[in-house]
Amino acid sequence: MRELLTTVGIGFVSGVLSGAFGIGGGIVTTPAIALILGAPALIAVGTPLPVIFPSAVTGAINYFKRGSLDVRAGVTCGLVGSAFAVVGALVTQFVGGTIVLLATAALILYTAVDMILQVLRPPRLGLEASEERDAFTETDASGAATSLPRPVAWWSYAAIGALTGFYSGFLGLGGGFVLVPILTRWLGFDIKRAIGTSLLAIAILAIPGTITHALLGHIDWGLAAMLAIGVIPGAMLGSKIALGSSDRGLRIAFAVMLLLVGGWLGLREIGWLR
Repeated sequence: MRELLTTVGIGFVSGVLSGAFGIGGGIVTTPAIALILGAPALIAVGTPLPVIFPSAVTGAINYFKRGSLDVRAGVTCGLVGSAFAVVGALVTQFVGGTIVLLATAALILYTAVDMILQVLRPPRLGLEASEERDAFTETDASGAATSLPRPVAWWSYAAIGALTGFYSGFLGLGGGFVLVPILTRWLGFDIKRAIGTSLLAIAILAIPGTITHALLGHIDWGLAAMLAIGVIPGAMLGSKIALGSSDRGLRIAFAVMLLLVGGWLGLREIGWLR
């Protein structure tokens, strides 16, 4: 019973982070399965993958209902990213090691700082800014104005999906760490729309990885089922918290999460954490 409650609890925490920040949640489940539940490393890597799908879909539905999800962007990024995730996974056979992971930590930390700067940057003033804001805003289900991204060509989403998928497959981290900041910085998505879109893409990205690890026997399906019991309500709660938060507060929270992940990864690779 204790193991069941612990596993469900791990799933719940993972689901909250997934729904709130548009990430897969593997950053929690993989080390927790290995360190807390004592599962072998390959099982710890493979088992979270089938759990990502219900978690991401649950969160994505909440964002879609609130008008904070770009289906075209999410599907394109997910489908293209799935192919490049396989490429990224294959490349790990030839390139890898501490230097790559330290570079990843540096990238995550840079992204966190960049997002904080986006929050601190003073708003544009004047007629041009007002007209631009009016042209690209709509009212969501709660009656609040939410910004709309400018029209984007499908190949832009495909390129972003390729980068996200390759990163996810190569480094084994959820694509949301890359996708959400790219959508906000490069394409002007508001943070909630970026998170909702990321969840849809991640749900698609998880499918090929799940199939691959299932064929390799790296998934403990009983453990995955117990995790799913926790991730679904966790994702519902996380998405509701995020949708009820201010854009500024959510950006800061996402940046703090990135700082923690980047710091943890960097310190682990230089041997300061185990």
